[in-house]
Amino acid sequence: MTDVWVLDDDKSIRWVFEKALASANLSYKSFSNTNEAINQFNHEKPSVIISDIRMPGETGLVFLTKVSEKFPEIPIIIMTAYSDLDTAVAAFQKGAFEYIAKPFDIDKSIEVIKKALAKANANNKNTADDQSLAPEIIGQSSSIQEVFRMIGKLSKSEDSVLINGENGTGKALVAQSLHKNSQRKDQPFIQINTAAIPKELLEETLFGIEGDVSADTNATVRGYFEKAHGGTLFLEEVGDMPMEIQIRLLRILSDREFYRVGGKKPVAINVRIIASTKQNLSALIENKVFRDDLYHRINVINIKMPPLRERPDDISLLAQFFLKNSAQSLKTEVKVLSEAVINYLSTLDWGGNVLQLENTCQWLTLMSAGNIITMDDLPSDLKDQPINNAYQATQEDWTIGLHRSIALEIKNGNYQVYDTIIHDVEKILVVSALQHTNNRKIDAAKILGIGRNTITRKIKELVIK
Repeated sequence: MTDVWVLDDDKSIRWVFEKALASANLSYKSFSNTNEAINQFNHEKPSVIISDIRMPGETGLVFLTKVSEKFPEIPIIIMTAYSDLDTAVAAFQKGAFEYIAKPFDIDKSIEVIKKALAKANANNKNTADDQSLAPEIIGQSSSIQEVFRMIGKLSKSEDSVLINGENGTGKALVAQSLHKNSQRKDQPFIQINTAAIPKELLEETLFGIEGDVSADTNATVRGYFEKAHGGTLFLEEVGDMPMEIQIRLLRILSDREFYRVGGKKPVAINVRIIASTKQNLSALIENKVFRDDLYHRINVINIKMPPLRERPDDISLLAQFFLKNSAQSLKTEVKVLSEAVINYLSTLDWGGNVLQLENTCQWLTLMSAGNIITMDDLPSDLKDQPINNAYQATQEDWTIGLHRSIALEIKNGNYQVYDTIIHDVEKILVVSALQHTNNRKIDAAKILGIGRNTITRKIKELVIK
C-alpha cells in the first residue's frame, strides 16, 4: 500500500510534494488528474490522498465525494488556490480530513499528511453530510482561511462558540454561517445584541414573562430562548451582559432549562449558544465583571475574526463585492477601483474594519462621477487615514508603500512624479551601497552593477555626502 497519493495538474506542485515526501521517508504516487487516480484504485489503495480542487476532468470535490463514499477510511486533504467559505465548508462536509489554501507551507503540509496517516492507521472515520450553501464571508488571506476551516470543522458540532473580534470585522456573519452549516440550519436563528437593550428589559427579552405577571395581558410572552428552541441563539457583545443575566445564562447552559420572569415552572429548551465580544473577557474576569465559570461554558470553541488591517490582500476582493452590491441597490453601473486606489486602500489602517470599507464603497458609488474611481474621488477623511503599521514593518510589501507615496505626490499636485521618485530611488540605492562598503566607491559600484565613473557622477548629481 502506498502511503500518499498526490493529485495536482501542476507539475511543479507534484514535484515539491514528491521531494518532501521522499525526505520524510513516505512512499507516494503522483497523478495529474482524478481519472488517473480512480483507475489506480483497481490495483491498490493509498493510506492518504492530497488533492487539488480544480483539475482537468472531474474536480477534486467530485473525486472527494466518490472516494469518501467507497473508501471512508482514507483521509483526504483538499488544497486549492481558489479558496472561499463555500469551498472550505463543502470540502469538510464531503468528508475532507483537512483543507489547505495555496500558497502553502510544505513543511506544515507534511505535518498534516502525517496526522492523516495516523488517523488512517487508527481507522477512524471522517465523513460529513453534503449540504449546499452560499458563501457569506469573502477573503483569500490566510487568517480568513482559518475562519473558513473552523466553520467547516464545526458543521457537525453542537458546542458553544465564542467569536472574538473588533467592531466591524464580521462576527455576526460568522455566527450566521455556523448556524447555516450546522444540523440546526432548518431551525430558528435568533440574534440579540445584549449591549443594546437596557438592563431592566434584557431579562424579559431573553426569558419571557409568565402570563399572570404581564402588565398588559394575561398571555405568556415568549422570550428569545424559547423562540430559538431547536435552533441557535446568537448573543452579541456578551461581555456587556449584566451579572444577574450571566448567572441565569450559566444555569441554562448547565441545566438546559430556565424560568420565565415571574414563572414557577421550569421551561426545558434545546438551544445552541453562539456568543461574540469585542472585549477581552479575561480582563473582565479579573475585574470581577464577568463570571469565570460562564466564560468556560461559552468558550468551548473560540474563533477570532482578524481586523481588516491584518488581511490587506482581501481589500480588493471585498471592495469589488461591496461596489457590486451598492450598484445593484442603487440601480446604477458598477464602479471600478483604479490600481492606484486599490494600492492606496491596501495601506490604510481601517479602524472601522470591513464595515468601514463597505460604507466607503457605498459612498463612492453615490458620489464618484466616472465609472473608474481615482484618487481624486476618495473622500477627504479617507485621504488623511493613518498608514497600516503592519505595512511599514513588512519588507516584502515595500511596493505598497511606494504606491502610497506616488499617490500622495499626485494628490499634492506634483506633476513631475517620475523625476521625483526616480531621484529618491537612485539616492537610496547609492547611499545603501556606500554604507555597506564603508564609502568604497569601487565596491559600491560592483554591488549596484554600474561603473566607477557612473557612481561618481551619481554621487555628484544626487548631492550625496
